[in-house]
Amino acid sequence: MPPTETKRSNPLLLWGAAFLLILLLVFGIRYLTRERTKVRVSTVTYQNLIKSVPTNGRVEPIYEFQAHAPAPGVVKDVFVEVGDKVKPGTMLVRMDDSNIQAQLASSQLSISSAQVGLDTVQHNGSQEELLGMTADLNKAKLEQQQAAHDLAALQQLQQKGAASAGEVAAAQQRLTNANASVANLQARSSGRFSGAEKTRAQQQLADAQAQRAAARSSYDAANIRSTINGTVYSVPVSKYDYVNGGEELVSVADLNQMRVRAYFDEPEIGALAEGQPVKITWDAKPNMTWHGHIYRAPTTVIPYGTRSVGECIITVDDAKGDLLPNTNVTVTVTEREDDHVLSVPREAFHTDGPTNYVYRVVKNRLVRTPVQVGVLNLTRVEITSGLAANDVVALNALDNADLSDGLLVKIER
Repeated sequence: MPPTETKRSNPLLLWGAAFLLILLLVFGIRYLTRERTKVRVSTVTYQNLIKSVPTNGRVEPIYEFQAHAPAPGVVKDVFVEVGDKVKPGTMLVRMDDSNIQAQLASSQLSISSAQVGLDTVQHNGSQEELLGMTADLNKAKLEQQQAAHDLAALQQLQQKGAASAGEVAAAQQRLTNANASVANLQARSSGRFSGAEKTRAQQQLADAQAQRAAARSSYDAANIRSTINGTVYSVPVSKYDYVNGGEELVSVADLNQMRVRAYFDEPEIGALAEGQPVKITWDAKPNMTWHGHIYRAPTTVIPYGTRSVGECIITVDDAKGDLLPNTNVTVTVTEREDDHVLSVPREAFHTDGPTNYVYRVVKNRLVRTPVQVGVLNLTRVEITSGLAANDVVALNALDNADLSDGLLVKIER
C-alpha cells in the first residue's frame, strides 16, 4: 500500500518543479530583453575653461575736440573734410564774425581811452598838463627867489636908512605871495586827484579789458581751430549754412586711442574687475576683432532702457583708426580662465537646491553622483571633486525621458 502512494506523489512534484522553472525562465527572459533608455554620454576630460560675459557697448574717443556754434549764425567757411589729419591750431570752421570784429575794435579803443585816463590820474594829469604845471612851478620858484632877494636887499637898505618900512613890508608881502603860489602848484602836481577818482579810472580800464576779453572769446569761438592732434571724423555743416547756437560744427579725435562704454546687467557686475581682458567685435567689420581691458569697473547700478545695468569703461588696446566713434559694438569680458581642469559638458550638470550632481554611467546604469564645481561657462562646467578623468556621464535621453538614479541605459555615441 505505501509504494502505491509514493508513485502518486512524484508527478505532482515534477509538475511543481517544471512550473517554477518556467516562471524563472519567463522572468529571466523579460529581464534580459526589457527595453533600455538610450542616452547620449560624454567622457570627463581635462580642458582649458574660460568664463566670459558678453554685452553691448558704444565706442568713444579718449581724446576728442568737438566744436559747437557759439550763437545762432551763418557758417562763413569750412576748411576741412572728414578724414583730414589736423594739428593743434589748424583752422577748422569760421562763422560770420563781422560784428565780432567790430566789437573787438571798439573794445580796443575803449581800453586805450581808459588807459590814458588811468595814466592821467596816476601821474596827476596828462602829459600836456604836466608840462604846463612844471613850467608854472618853475616860473613861481623864480618869482619866489626874486622876491626873497628883493626883501633881503631892502632889509639891508632899511638898516642903513635908505629904505622905508613900507617898502620892506611890500617886499615881504610879495615873498609871501610867491611862497603861497609855489606851495599851491606843488600841491596840485602831487595830489590833484582823489582816491575815489583813481579807483574809478582803474575800474573803467578793467571794464574795457573785460569787454575786449569777451569780444576776443567770441572771435575765437567763431574762428574755430583744433586743440589736438587727430582726425576729423564729423563735419555736419557746409558753407553758408545757418546754424542754431550750440549746434555741432566739427568733431576731431585721436582714432588710435579709443574706449568703449559698455553696459552689463546687474547680476553680472559682481565678477567684473579692472584689468580683465576684453574682446570687441563690430557687425560692420565681422572679420575683425579688437582687444582691450577693463579700465573702470561699474561703481553703481543705473537704469538703461528697461534694464538695470552697471556702466563699465573699457580701453581699446589695438585701435588703429579702424574703430569709429559712436559705433555700437559687442564686448566679451573674460572673467576667469582656468587651464587643464576636469570638465563636463553643461548638459551633464544638474542642480537640486544647494546640491550639484551628474549621472555617471556604471555598468549600463545611471548613478547620481554629487560634484563640486569651479568655472561655469555656456558650454562646460569645471569639476573640482566627485569625478575622475575618463568617467562617463550621461547628457540626455534620446527620447526626452527623465534621467534618474538606477535607470538602465543603452549608450548611444
